[in-house]
Amino acid sequence: MKVAGFIAHRIAFNQQRSISRFIIRLSIIATIISVAVMIVTLAFANGFQRTVSEKVFSFWGHIRIQEKQPYKALIAEEIPIEAYPELVQQIKQNPAVKTVAPFATKYAILKSGEDIEGVLLKGVDKNYDFKNLEGFMQSGRSVQFNDSTYSREIMISAYTAEQLHLKVNDGLLIYFIKPDGNIRPDKLTITGIYKTGIEDYDKTFAIGDLKLIQRLNEWDPAQIGGYEIFTDNYKKAEKVADEIYTLGDFPATWESESTKTVSPNIFDWLNMQDTTRNVLIGFMVVVAIINLITCLIILVLERVRMIGVLKALGATDWTIQKIFLRHSLLITIVGVAAGAVAGLGILYLQIYTGFITLPEDAYYMDKAAVHIIWWQVAAICIATLLVCMLILMIPSLIVRKVQPVRAIQFR
Repeated sequence: MKVAGFIAHRIAFNQQRSISRFIIRLSIIATIISVAVMIVTLAFANGFQRTVSEKVFSFWGHIRIQEKQPYKALIAEEIPIEAYPELVQQIKQNPAVKTVAPFATKYAILKSGEDIEGVLLKGVDKNYDFKNLEGFMQSGRSVQFNDSTYSREIMISAYTAEQLHLKVNDGLLIYFIKPDGNIRPDKLTITGIYKTGIEDYDKTFAIGDLKLIQRLNEWDPAQIGGYEIFTDNYKKAEKVADEIYTLGDFPATWESESTKTVSPNIFDWLNMQDTTRNVLIGFMVVVAIINLITCLIILVLERVRMIGVLKALGATDWTIQKIFLRHSLLITIVGVAAGAVAGLGILYLQIYTGFITLPEDAYYMDKAAVHIIWWQVAAICIATLLVCMLILMIPSLIVRKVQPVRAIQFR
């Protein structure tokens, strides 16, 4: 074992100019690139999926409870339901549930001077946790409520503000169509301007007081459009939605569903990124393996005379194989370690500088998001090392074919 290690070390750090020296460096560079690309790909894919998911969930909650409406579009108004405080208390007893808040939506037209813009006003009440929208706020503050009447404040998107040439604290007229067909105008004040980066949301929604929608729809104070539920982890949303649906007091005409089913197009698109990510990582693994196999074959062929001499001195095939495997292990470790450092360096550079930018209208963000999951980084390094070493056993078998007499005479 010591002999194999000594010889492998001498070969690895031999400063003599040779074709193998160039091939070794090329193999190390290829391994560095492969590992770095795999780490960067995973972190960007994780960041992209998490950022877009959080934007959708922050705007709509993790779970929605409302009247069953088959094939209901996201931008359609809800059928009113009666508020059910007892059910809300049961839902809050679920340890995964953070908040439960009522909501409703209604179409409206915003007017400022000669400019008009259609929106779907999302009404919420004082129980709504506006912290979920803090990451989207560009200026101003959230809507404030009072107990005596409905709030005359509204939050609009940056897109809507630009179309209407408005800013925070400006007033605007809002027009609603009442159930009797008459148009009801009202004057509201803009308290906040937000931007989610999701075009469908920014062009469609504004946020105001639930009481205003109840008044316009001529609903009772107990009537709402539905409930929005936030959990402590979005991955639990579907499980919690099923648990809520099976509660004994849950009305048969209501539905409890994850927001993933409300916006399936976005989440289907996100899931497609997994396939792209896996294909790219697969290619990088193949590149690393092919380079290392090529490197080992060249090393063995270049050292045929050395192999012959060692065999003539009584060295076993396995001893000689270990020389080349240890040599390959040194190359692989250096490549994997340097690749991990390079990959993480690129990721942290992106975190602090955001030098990789994206078209926001296509990717829902203006720069590539990064989310480093450390066990994935470790898994890439360890898996690359193990797979390469297993595959490298194959070309090392060439050693068994070498005959000492012919090898010593090999030129």
